[in-house]
Amino acid sequence: MTAGKFEVHDFVVMPDHVHVLLTVRGEMTIEKAMQFIKGRFSYRLKHDYGYLGEVWQVGFSESRADDPKSFEQHRAYIAQNPVKAGLAERPGEYPYCYGYLAEQKRRRG
Repeated sequence: MTAGKFEVHDFVVMPDHVHVLLTVRGEMTIEKAMQFIKGRFSYRLKHDYGYLGEVWQVGFSESRADDPKSFEQHRAYIAQNPVKAGLAERPGEYPYCYGYLAEQKRRRG
């Protein structure tokens, strides 16, 4: 199984694409991590909601964050994506992103 093989640091699900900031470990590759994420999401959507269509396009593009500065730049880009698209006024207000979900969890205690 994939437990502990990769860590998701940040994400945003936009209407027509998704951004994920993750770290892979051990023998896990980015390709396998994305296959797992996309496959699990598709399974849950079909199983829980009866959706029978395709969710994902084939493939993905990748950009590496090789140092702390680059990591924070990628994180800022992800947070600003819904703002730039006019879906939120400020980062963290868009309900389909890590920042929003983390804030909701923090408020619940």
